[in-house]
Amino acid sequence: MKRLVWLAAGLQLILGCSPSPSSDQSTAQTTATAEPRSRVALDQGWRFYKYPRAEQADRLIYDVRPPLLDDEDGKAADAEPTAAEALHSNQPVLKAWVLPTANAFIANPAQQHQRPAGSPGSDFPFVQSNFDDSQWQQVRLPHDWAIAGPFLAGDDAAVGGGMGRLPSPGVAWYRNKFSLNEQDKQQRIYLEIDGAMSYAMVWLNGHLVGGWPYGYASFELDLTPYVRFDQPNQLAIRLDNPAASSRWYPGGGLYRDVWLSKRPQLQFSQWGTLVQSSQVSTSSARLTLQSNIENHQTQSAELTLKSRLYAWQDGQPLGPALAQWPDVSSHIPAAGKVQLHTELQLTNPKLWGPLPQQHPHLYLAVTELWQQGKLVDRQQQRFGIRDVKLVSGQGVLVNGEKIYLQGVNQHHDLGALGAAFNRRAAERQLQLLRELGVNAIRLAHNPAAPELLDLTDEMGFLVVNEIFDVWQRKKTPHDFHLIFDDWSEADLRAFIRRDRQHPSVIMWSLGNEVGEQYTGEAGAAVAQRLHDIAKQEDPTRPTAASFNYAKPDMPITAVMDSISLNYQGEGIRNAPAYQHLQGIRTEPLYPAFAKAFPDKLIFSSENAAAVSSRGEYQFPLTPHDSAPVADGAGGDPASLQVSSYELYTAPFGSSADKVLRSLAAHPEVAGGFVWSGWDYLGEPTPYYAARSSYFGVIDLAGFKKDRFYLYQAAWRPELPMVHLLPHWNWPGREGEITPVHAFTSGDEAELFVNGQSQGRLKKQPGQYRLRWDKVRYQHGEVTVIAYKNGAKWAEQRIETTGAPSQLQLEADRTTLSADGRDLSFITIKLLDAQGRVVPTAKQAFEVHISGPAELAATDNGDPADLTSFASAKRHSFNGLGLAIVRSSQQKGEIKVRVTAEGLVAAEIGLSSR
Repeated sequence: MKRLVWLAAGLQLILGCSPSPSSDQSTAQTTATAEPRSRVALDQGWRFYKYPRAEQADRLIYDVRPPLLDDEDGKAADAEPTAAEALHSNQPVLKAWVLPTANAFIANPAQQHQRPAGSPGSDFPFVQSNFDDSQWQQVRLPHDWAIAGPFLAGDDAAVGGGMGRLPSPGVAWYRNKFSLNEQDKQQRIYLEIDGAMSYAMVWLNGHLVGGWPYGYASFELDLTPYVRFDQPNQLAIRLDNPAASSRWYPGGGLYRDVWLSKRPQLQFSQWGTLVQSSQVSTSSARLTLQSNIENHQTQSAELTLKSRLYAWQDGQPLGPALAQWPDVSSHIPAAGKVQLHTELQLTNPKLWGPLPQQHPHLYLAVTELWQQGKLVDRQQQRFGIRDVKLVSGQGVLVNGEKIYLQGVNQHHDLGALGAAFNRRAAERQLQLLRELGVNAIRLAHNPAAPELLDLTDEMGFLVVNEIFDVWQRKKTPHDFHLIFDDWSEADLRAFIRRDRQHPSVIMWSLGNEVGEQYTGEAGAAVAQRLHDIAKQEDPTRPTAASFNYAKPDMPITAVMDSISLNYQGEGIRNAPAYQHLQGIRTEPLYPAFAKAFPDKLIFSSENAAAVSSRGEYQFPLTPHDSAPVADGAGGDPASLQVSSYELYTAPFGSSADKVLRSLAAHPEVAGGFVWSGWDYLGEPTPYYAARSSYFGVIDLAGFKKDRFYLYQAAWRPELPMVHLLPHWNWPGREGEITPVHAFTSGDEAELFVNGQSQGRLKKQPGQYRLRWDKVRYQHGEVTVIAYKNGAKWAEQRIETTGAPSQLQLEADRTTLSADGRDLSFITIKLLDAQGRVVPTAKQAFEVHISGPAELAATDNGDPADLTSFASAKRHSFNGLGLAIVRSSQQKGEIKVRVTAEGLVAAEIGLSSR
């Protein structure tokens, strides 16, 4: 509800603080209590039903799909995508009634779709108002139908590790009612869906309205022809999530917000207002405001566009208005559309820029439509003023300053909360990444929730905004390739129109490791079509498509505005430890691409793909600084854990050490994005019996892996820090070689074991860790002292602990909003008698909550733990556990108590306000 709240509050503040108004503005003040449009979240009152098995589902299908013969769970992530299968079927499908939803985003009228007569499914019980859904599950949106599990174990599970072993595939229905009044007869009524996974089809009062297949897309439907004003309106939404449709966990259901929107007949179009800045400096900026307006009336109209500019600070607009765009008047025909432009020269603008070098200043444009002296529509648009240039050989320049990309890739799930978007959970992810030193996010490999981009705007992150993982050639049997030809234009145009106002977005990425890399000129033609569409929608931002196979001389690499490389920059399977592997093999290709494309920016869109389990260490240790994980060589197939010495990678990957060294050796490269910032559900390379990935710098629960400190040392050189690994609890290893490594922002360090020096080491050029590989384990303590420029810089000590004896709770926030969505993330620590975290503790605990809150989920960061996230009982993993507490809509005091057999319990208080 946050966006709705600031919209209403912002308008009240603005209208109350405007400068001395003209006569038209006086009218605006008198009509402020009756807004011309409204938007309300449909988050409560939903009933949900999912068919127990796919074969029991109704036959109201969007389209036929190829038979699922082999979904190849766990196949190599860089395997070559393959051609689509030809399909022939006489089965009735609803595709022809759904395709017209895309028409607003298809540029050529001749290619737009005509809706057939009739309304398929109108006689189906689930769409009827009198259907009794009282036995269906009550849910609140956003809702992920699969995240509570159960996890599906075993080699023959219906859902394997690639999609997270959770029951996301299937067919399900959501039903809800809403009422309208007589005044609403003057309005148009829309349903806005920020994300529905997937193949959404919507019925209202028994009529098939339309839908949208791509599960990550935001879309709206005009309900006006089907609404009733004398009785409640029955909404029914069918979702169909195919098996083998993704390479990661997609989630399931209405997993983002759904809105009921009422707008005037003469209105701003969906995502219809755009403010673009040019000629930007600290002294002035030209602001061009563009508005798309549509007339649903049966008569033409004369209209005037009025727009005012406000500062935005601390989550709200500030009055009085800073400036006003010149009014623009126009004629709009009946059932017609018009696009209007007006320009403003703003003096002394406060520029948006990424932290920490700059500041993410924001503005608000309030744009109004007036007809015959009457306000008929009003729209707000938040934006930032900035100048971004991608310059070959120099990198990303924001407001004239070079910003080196210290980025990570992020999937869309929120760990134990699944795909259901939650603003606080996403904010926590970004806060930890900021602590790491991250300044840029690549959204892999699909459109994110719109609120995530609100956060990146506010928090000052640069964003590479990506839309597709596949084009026409498939990676899994039922992925996006099935609908690419029909929907790619509409998906891409809608994606850009939705997100182009976000100042954090600096680039459109149109594909990730697509199969068209392998198809020569044919693949390049597909890339060119997408590039051209993107430039039509937004000529101000460059395009990219990430290549893990295409070489400089291949046609597809010349199409996009930038060179976006996955793993090829530092080389794939080219280091000594990888020579025995099969698959793509390349030497480091930054120089070759720079020579072939001297005028294009080059950046590393994916790098590393290092793997580890937090707090797990295995021996012996590889002597290499980068090595592929294998059973007995960094990987344990029995425990499904990967060593956290942070030297092991996926077969196509490279360690952080190798990547950082490669980027440092090629200053012409603009930086890059680590795969990945956080662990995510699905794709658990190398152990597909697990539930979640090993790639993250931060584990699924939000606990820092050792790799966190390696990157922090490199990315935050001004921060005094040193980090030791492994832990020092090794009973049974007395006298055995137990390597000790340190990550530090210093330039040298000395290691001590029980007071005995193990030597002082100095980092050499291209070296990102200090290794004492001959240390022999002995019970006691290990201390490292780091130095910088000869002076003491930082120190850390680790000790052999006792057995767990007590619990300790730490909440990231103790005051919550009583909105039913706010969260507190509570870290559960298992301590010994001296108050030290026991780094090997894996004991069971249970969470108890009293007061106006609920337990949203528990986790521990263990990728192999198949305990339901909804369970209050869980084992800790290497000394830590997590409880996620969600507020209710009631105010009051909350108590969280955690118990474990044989340990002293712990309690913490929260407050909901």
